[in-house]
Amino acid sequence: MSVTKPQVLLVEDEPAQREMLAYNLEAEGYDVRCAENGEEAMLLVAEAKPDLMILDWMMPMMSGIEVCRQIKARDDTRDVAIIMLSARSEEVDAVRGLETGADDYVIKPYALKELMARVRTQLRRTRPATAGTMLVYQDISLDPEQHRVNRNGQELKLGPTEYRLLVTLLEKPGRVFSRDQLLDHVWGRDIYVDTRTVDVHVARLRKALSQFGGDDPIRTIRGAGYALG
Repeated sequence: MSVTKPQVLLVEDEPAQREMLAYNLEAEGYDVRCAENGEEAMLLVAEAKPDLMILDWMMPMMSGIEVCRQIKARDDTRDVAIIMLSARSEEVDAVRGLETGADDYVIKPYALKELMARVRTQLRRTRPATAGTMLVYQDISLDPEQHRVNRNGQELKLGPTEYRLLVTLLEKPGRVFSRDQLLDHVWGRDIYVDTRTVDVHVARLRKALSQFGGDDPIRTIRGAGYALG
């Protein structure tokens, strides 16, 4: 019943740095993909939106600043957390990076422990369940550490897939998730599942959430997907 791993996209053109960071991120339990330049990064984001990007400023073909600008300009990716890495230590450069939309700015050379702490901080914001944070929406509460779901004081029994589906919806109340996005978040990128399977599990989740009464909190948006509230 575990929550899917946070997905981190590491964009770094220096092979040794990229390999070292990828190894340590995977050791922290993250699902890591790597890109060696900005254009490759944009292609990977188009394939599957990450929860967080670690983005080097100085890269060939497309700079980290331009990647950040494009990611934050799009409605479907603007909530991706971005940590900018740069050898530029001047205050004006940090300000430029943050004004472009980066959520954090780390100067090279950096302490690995500090960078990992900043990654955890950003993921607590974008994926609170992975940090053990209680998720609450109206009369529904989910405790990821105890794997318990309550509605109006009554404990609900959910299957593993329905649990992960509810976590995804609770982490972003009001956001519309397409069926493909739910497949990535709930089943994982590397598992093939028909999109109609999403509808089946949403129906099961609706039934579970209403087992002791209460309105159906899940909205169906025709042609788009599902949202909580």
